[in-house]
Amino acid sequence: MILHNAGLAFPALAAGEGPVVLLLHGFPDGPESFEAQLLALAAAGYRAIAPVMRGYDPTAQPADGDYHAIRMAEDVAAWAGALGGRVHVVGHAWGATIGFAAAALAPQHLASLTMLAVPHPVRFAAIWAADTAQQARSEYVMAFQAPEANAMVEADNFAFLESLWRRWSPGWAIPVTALAAMRARFELPGVTAAALAWYRQAFDTASDDGRATAALLARPITVPVLGIAGRADGCIAADVFAAAMQPEDFPAGLAVAQIAGAGHFAHREAPAAVNGMLIDWLGQH
Repeated sequence: MILHNAGLAFPALAAGEGPVVLLLHGFPDGPESFEAQLLALAAAGYRAIAPVMRGYDPTAQPADGDYHAIRMAEDVAAWAGALGGRVHVVGHAWGATIGFAAAALAPQHLASLTMLAVPHPVRFAAIWAADTAQQARSEYVMAFQAPEANAMVEADNFAFLESLWRRWSPGWAIPVTALAAMRARFELPGVTAAALAWYRQAFDTASDDGRATAALLARPITVPVLGIAGRADGCIAADVFAAAMQPEDFPAGLAVAQIAGAGHFAHREAPAAVNGMLIDWLGQH
């Protein structure tokens, strides 16, 4: 299927019938990263939909190159409205941040939010500023600010992206098919530039869109939130994730869980455990 917003087309994988669950992928992933969740949610009686996020397909790349988080939140709100109004949102990594932004922007469209691997963005930024170990884990973010980062990412058949996966999920025997899908995604025209623009525009504090995004991410989240982290996450440490998820920021309810033995891609590394938590959570909301 194809979702739409702002003149853009977002190809999506879909399975099942029932209440809608939007699955938002992160970096450097695509909709196929939710294969196990699509199947499990469909079997549990849900309509699971995993769209390409803005920039990750040539049809989803805006002419103005705007990849502020508020734009992606608007995408999610538009998709939810077109799909019937209230949906569950599950986001991994950048998808978690965009789910958070969508919940802040349009809480009337969300029945619940699940954040995988990446926590409250403002709390995380504050912890990062004082945590040298987390700064080391996040050094790639700063590397992405450089003009030569595009060439670095694309060099040697996207070897840098594979190195990130191995660093972030050190115990995961990454399937060859997953690496092939990642490379195929980033070989599409404009995808590398768009994916890095997400990171670059996240530091924009000068433009109106940058200030609007910052204000949006500072709002309390008024839908129920589940946070899931892998205990072996080499991108954002599990204790950092837990510290950034504070109940006062989530007045509609917050639950936080960890998956033993899993890293940054817990939904792919331990799908049975994550799917069990997810289906139980959705059933409560």
